[in-house]
Amino acid sequence: MGTEFWSRIYCGPAPDPSEIWLRWNLDPAVLLGLLVLACAVGRRRPGAIAVAVLAVAFVSPLCALSASLFSARVVHHILLVAAAAPLLALAWPSRAAGSLALPFVVSTVVLWAWHVPRAYDLALSFVPAYWAMQVSLLVTATAFWRAVLHPQQAGGHALLLILGGYVQMALLGALLTFAPQPLYAIHAIAPLDWGLWPLQDQQLGGLLMWVPAGLLYMGWGAAVARRAWLSAEGRPA
Repeated sequence: MGTEFWSRIYCGPAPDPSEIWLRWNLDPAVLLGLLVLACAVGRRRPGAIAVAVLAVAFVSPLCALSASLFSARVVHHILLVAAAAPLLALAWPSRAAGSLALPFVVSTVVLWAWHVPRAYDLALSFVPAYWAMQVSLLVTATAFWRAVLHPQQAGGHALLLILGGYVQMALLGALLTFAPQPLYAIHAIAPLDWGLWPLQDQQLGGLLMWVPAGLLYMGWGAAVARRAWLSAEGRPA
């Protein structure tokens, strides 16, 4: 394969509104990966839902839309780190409660590093970097959620780290929302086809990191709080 095969936007080129519903990603490698994952964790309900979420992220037209819009890429990343990852953590729990701080720090560093403009533009224009982004986000987020959702983890500590996970994402969203200019060259033109200026698209993406992501983190926090309360009452979670 020549370098031109790798130097492209995965799921691209960026679609316009008239063709978006035709842009399903049927990459055999992705379909095989989802099948293997389904066989590994799909017997448990959280695992099956996680596979469905990943299919939305990588197979549905959202994959192509995220080549056009930064805000769609944010939705894609939220699905990975705040939906699929915790579901995978429930379907594939760790054997013992471990450190909370380390997976929190690593997952935070990975999320922020991939939103540095040069790293982000590289990921969306070079296929190996794209998959490095996706895999690292999913793996580190799953490690984070395996730590905080472990049944033996102290409820207060887990809740604090879930809040920290949301706060760091919201802070990143705030920086993107209030940035005075567009940061990502890869989204400099395509948003215009969708009726958005690139800065508006970036601001929308930042706001999505505040509210929809916050609702997901709140839901997982409520689940941890309920488990801790039932445990204190001596009832099974």
